[in-house]
Amino acid sequence: MSSQDAGQQQPVALHKKVGVTELNMQNLEIVLRSAQVVFVAFCADWCPFSRKLKPVFEEAAIKWHDNNPNTSVVWAFVDSVKQADVADKYFVNKYPTMKVFINGELIKNEYRSTRSVEALTDFVKKQLEVSINEFPTADYLNGAISADKRNVIAYFHCQDCADYQNFQKIAALLRDDCSFWVGRDAALVAIKENMMLFRDPSTHDEQKYTGSFADYEFMKNWLTDKCIPLVREVTFENVEELTEEGLPFLILFRDPSDKEIEKKFTETVARELFDQKTAVNALLADGFKFAHPLKHMGKTSRDLPVLAIDSFQHMFLFENMSDLHEPGKLRQFVMDMHSGELHKKFHETLDEKIAELQKKALEQLDAEFGEAPAGSNSGEGRAPAAMPKVDTTPVPSIFKELKPSEKRYTILQKTEL
Repeated sequence: MSSQDAGQQQPVALHKKVGVTELNMQNLEIVLRSAQVVFVAFCADWCPFSRKLKPVFEEAAIKWHDNNPNTSVVWAFVDSVKQADVADKYFVNKYPTMKVFINGELIKNEYRSTRSVEALTDFVKKQLEVSINEFPTADYLNGAISADKRNVIAYFHCQDCADYQNFQKIAALLRDDCSFWVGRDAALVAIKENMMLFRDPSTHDEQKYTGSFADYEFMKNWLTDKCIPLVREVTFENVEELTEEGLPFLILFRDPSDKEIEKKFTETVARELFDQKTAVNALLADGFKFAHPLKHMGKTSRDLPVLAIDSFQHMFLFENMSDLHEPGKLRQFVMDMHSGELHKKFHETLDEKIAELQKKALEQLDAEFGEAPAGSNSGEGRAPAAMPKVDTTPVPSIFKELKPSEKRYTILQKTEL
């Protein structure tokens, strides 16, 4: 599919052919738009991890350009001390941070893997791989497509037009979130106009794009909304990235084979929390793989499904899973977290538990030593009732422990004045 492989374009001759380009606010936009892939390392000389990465990153860049001289790739470096405005523009909060720009646009996934020449060059190679699959017939598509994935199916009668080029650029941005398919030959002949459909993995319904293919931003927003769902799966591979979004986690721990509760949770989130996408991360977790957070809350896989909020300070349980079916209950749970009501309710419940334990302890003393004399205080003249130890704080966050490790990064402690 060489006609689609934009990775073989000649790079614009404004950056070095070998080595690393240093970025600043003056050349930033020019460099980012000069190549299909721009791989940027944000570093600081005072950071030991940055100092260790820099020669590896430079060696990888030289090796890449020596072996792939005609690819549209720039390896770039930001001195985040001298060029603090560049680092701040992209909300860099740890060193080193490696970000990727595709056709001038930042993709959401950072590079977080091994810091070796081989791993870095392999990663860049993957960014250049064709992100669009072709299908010659409808039967071929139905046999090749994965029904469990989010799929975009398109038909274009030109490949050198702006409509298709916009689609191609967006497919490269969202390659990790959707599978993209384009019809050709017999599959294309059957369609009389340029067309694009999104196939939902849960319902298998197809939604047709009705906007203009020439409107890049509108089409990108439409596809982003379809490809990045309101409810996402948290894994050990993406949890670090999700924690960096800084939003509290609303997590359903479930048996992955229990599709019914997954569907119910997703539908409830879409119905009740549609306006909370920027305030809370609604997530699905494999309750067998994430057994530790469950244990932390006094639960096991036998208790699945379990719903909880992790605010990165504390964890709060959704006490009664049957309430998930009650309209408004999930939204109230989230709103109570925002308002601090969950924390308040924890302490109110705790006070009730302590009072109940105190009462039982006194009753036990009465049983052992007899009733207190009339007119005397119930606890007067006797040894204090033995109180069981009660934890007086909510369950601490577990997922904050899965944030970027200080063994791999220097974390910036930024505060707002």
